[in-house]
Amino acid sequence: MSSSNGSFQLTSPGFVDGGRIPSIHCADGLNLSPPLRWHGAPSSTVSFALVLEDPDAPGGTWVHWVLFNLPAEHQGLPAGLDRAPQLPSGACHGACWGVADFHRIGYQGPEPPLGQTHRYILSLFALDTSLDLEPGITVAQLQQAMAGHQLATAQLTGVYSR
Repeated sequence: MSSSNGSFQLTSPGFVDGGRIPSIHCADGLNLSPPLRWHGAPSSTVSFALVLEDPDAPGGTWVHWVLFNLPAEHQGLPAGLDRAPQLPSGACHGACWGVADFHRIGYQGPEPPLGQTHRYILSLFALDTSLDLEPGITVAQLQQAMAGHQLATAQLTGVYSR
C-alpha cells in the first residue's frame, strides 16, 4: 500500500506502507536500498526524482537518499541500487546523510537512535523535464530545480527502530 496523488502509487515488495522496514535495508543490516515499484504516473512524465527523509530525527529532517533523472520508462528500482554518482540509466545520486551537512552519495539506510522508532518517508516525484543538475546536489537544490515541474507525487512510509 502507499499514499498517492491520484492514481500515481509507490510500493515496495519489501514492506507495506506504515510497516517496519526490514533490517537488510538499514544501517544495522546490509544497508541495501529497498526494492521499489510505481505505477500510474502522468503520461507527460519525462523523469522521476526520489527522496527518502526521516522527519523524526533530532535536529530536523534527516535526508537518507536523493536520486533524480530516473527515466520515465522506469517503473521501479531493484534492491541494493549501486551508490555510484551516476547510474547507467542516466539517473544521478544526490548528497545525503544529514540535516544540513550532506556528505555521502547514494542510499544510506535508517539508523535511528537506540530505543526510538522513526518514520522514513519515500517521496517519488513525476516531473515534466529532466533536471540539469550534477550528481552530489543537496535535497534543497533538488527541490529548487523541481519547482514548477512536479506533475504528481507518490509516497511510501516505513518505520524502523533499533
